[in-house]
Amino acid sequence: MGGGGNVMFTHTYDNITSIENLLTAWWRFRRGKSKRSSVRAFELCLGDNLARLHQVLKDKTYAHGSYARFNVADPKPRVIHNASVFDKVVHRLIYDSLYWHFHFRFIHDSYSCRNNKGPYLATERFKSFAGKVSRNHTRTAWVLKCDIRKFFASINHITLKQILARHISDPDFLWLIGQVIDSFSSTSLGTGLPLGNLTSQLFGNVYMHEFDQFVKQELRFKYYIRYADDFVFLSHSKSELDNMLPKLADFLNNRLKLSLHPNKVHITTYASGVDFLGWVHFPHHRTLRTSTKKRAEQNLKWYPTPETANSYRGLLSHGNTFKIKRGLDSLGSL
Repeated sequence: MGGGGNVMFTHTYDNITSIENLLTAWWRFRRGKSKRSSVRAFELCLGDNLARLHQVLKDKTYAHGSYARFNVADPKPRVIHNASVFDKVVHRLIYDSLYWHFHFRFIHDSYSCRNNKGPYLATERFKSFAGKVSRNHTRTAWVLKCDIRKFFASINHITLKQILARHISDPDFLWLIGQVIDSFSSTSLGTGLPLGNLTSQLFGNVYMHEFDQFVKQELRFKYYIRYADDFVFLSHSKSELDNMLPKLADFLNNRLKLSLHPNKVHITTYASGVDFLGWVHFPHHRTLRTSTKKRAEQNLKWYPTPETANSYRGLLSHGNTFKIKRGLDSLGSL
């Protein structure tokens, strides 16, 4: 489990919002984005823009701007809300200030949007847990798989700010974080984080860390893995998982104002195949989920770039994907 107990975040607002930290946040935000017109425009007057940002932060007159909205359809339809470069520098500043404080407090088996984690390690951990629970495939292993209904759209602002206030004592920094959290709402009730914000990834993990702690400290459940709002429990006892499910639902509803997705809660055996993080896992192999396989085949159909081809080679190397790999090989030097 993560460590750190109730140690408070100690950096002060004045230190966090120094011109030096703003400049560092800018350079970290700029990586891989230098050709975007909005980034180039900000950089043309970089000194003036950072000085203005520093002043409104110092005076606490900063107000988050509006978002540009656009739709994406891969892997499923989503609405992305895009903030201005001015605001994205603030997001980067907050993210960099908070990341390591929370990273060392998160449980080991939280894998989304964390350094040296990611979906591949989560699937390897699943394989390891399944081997232990099944005693190397000599008894039945049961898996409870869940995810949250409209997770990011359902995160409650008041609850999130209360959680953050248990870690951060500086009222000015809490004010700034609140400006970002309250800059967007998916409902009139003050819920939702925009998918386009860097801070949303971290705040989502902070929010679900409450659930992780409930699972590990109150339920004392050992074989649990979470990737964002997608999580699994493994046990040799189906009744244990059946009995635990209402406790999970109650905690999510009462403490975090979240609900389990009614169509995405399943208890099944490992031997029958468990769909987790794009793969269907079996005791001796794993195969790509059908929707993932179709998307890969479609994306590789019309002369993909070398970067796309190499990305899929990396993905496909982690499971039984002979047909698609053969298609990649037919692309020759790609």
